[in-house]
Amino acid sequence: MDVPNPSGGPPVTGRQHRLPNLRVTDLKTFVVDSGNDENWVFAKVFTNEGITGLGVGTIPAKAKSVEAAVLEHRRYLVGKNPADIERLWQGMFRGPRRRGGPILMSAIAAVDIALWDILGQALQVPIWQLLGGKARDRVRIYAHAGWPEKHGRRTAYRIWQERPPDTSLPEPPADWMERKVRSWTEVKEAGFTACKGNFLPTRGDVIEPTRNVRQGIELLAALREALGPDFDILCELHGQATLPMARDFCCQAEAYRPMWVEEPTQQELVCELAALRQHTSVPLAAGERLFDKFGFTELCARQLVDYVQPDVMQGGGITEVRKIGALAEAFRVQVAPHNPGCEVATVAAMHLCAALPNAVILEIGSGQTPYFEDLFNGGLFTVENGYAPLPDRPGLGVTLNEEIAARYPYEPKTWMLPLATDGAYLDR
Repeated sequence: MDVPNPSGGPPVTGRQHRLPNLRVTDLKTFVVDSGNDENWVFAKVFTNEGITGLGVGTIPAKAKSVEAAVLEHRRYLVGKNPADIERLWQGMFRGPRRRGGPILMSAIAAVDIALWDILGQALQVPIWQLLGGKARDRVRIYAHAGWPEKHGRRTAYRIWQERPPDTSLPEPPADWMERKVRSWTEVKEAGFTACKGNFLPTRGDVIEPTRNVRQGIELLAALREALGPDFDILCELHGQATLPMARDFCCQAEAYRPMWVEEPTQQELVCELAALRQHTSVPLAAGERLFDKFGFTELCARQLVDYVQPDVMQGGGITEVRKIGALAEAFRVQVAPHNPGCEVATVAAMHLCAALPNAVILEIGSGQTPYFEDLFNGGLFTVENGYAPLPDRPGLGVTLNEEIAARYPYEPKTWMLPLATDGAYLDR
């Protein structure tokens, strides 16, 4: 039954009127093999009104740890109003006292996304409407090099194995550069206006600083010539470069105008990023391995990067990434969410990008294959001329097909590590 709206707007529906009486009745998890080096950890929150919310939180090779952390929240959540999202977030974050870190923040993210999903469904509006309405009409999307090749098939995960230090390194195929350029050209032909790829090409899993930087710059030069002056090239260094390597690459890259160089240094030392910033004018991006607003404070306040890259499924969910976006806006830093994840993470990030005024572009990595379309009951969005329309379904707008999920159960995954030429472990 509808009731009058005190503000004079449209009548409040019966479901909206019952919002204060919503209660969480259960929390379940579904761990699904993603087909690469991850298992997706999905959280499903149930309510007394029959509304269920879906979220995701994932750390490579740590799925069981994340799942356990998600389920630890069940006894706290049951009986509470899922619409009290900020209060519940603070309870999950502050309650353990020894807070933060990738496992806990991924678990909070999974629950948080599900709570926003419930609230949007209860009010029959998409999540971005609850975040203050849209700041834009569409969301710019970028792909990874090789995206068209991966589209339509589920890529098997290659188990990483150590390479003995005395093993001779394989030479790359003579046409490796042509293959790389072609993979980027296919992304452009598929309708994207920006693409990201690795710019420290290695032989096997071994990093050779001088050779890798030289070949990375050669690749960047070839891509700029092939793709033209207006296509945005996003250079991924993945934290694998030492500071001298990062300086060398970034200074040489300036001539080819990449949109950014991503993760040029490791995350632990802000002073390392500050030192790099003094030596290059190339735009810098970082933040995928930071997990809360506090980790982004210095990056933004000291203008150490041009783009911050919080991950909605590892950085505390919609609630926390929204605050990171506001923090960045205060220092005129732009937001480009990290998102190599499945459709749940992608659509959650799209809702954020719709509402954040300083969000400029969103990553799309894995997913968007027939397997994922089955898992989420159909394709959820399209990309045309580099943009995707705003989500328009109530809540998150994504559902999980539990029958399909059961066909791809948890698979133990190892981690991958690059090596120095002497066999020492290096940063991934």
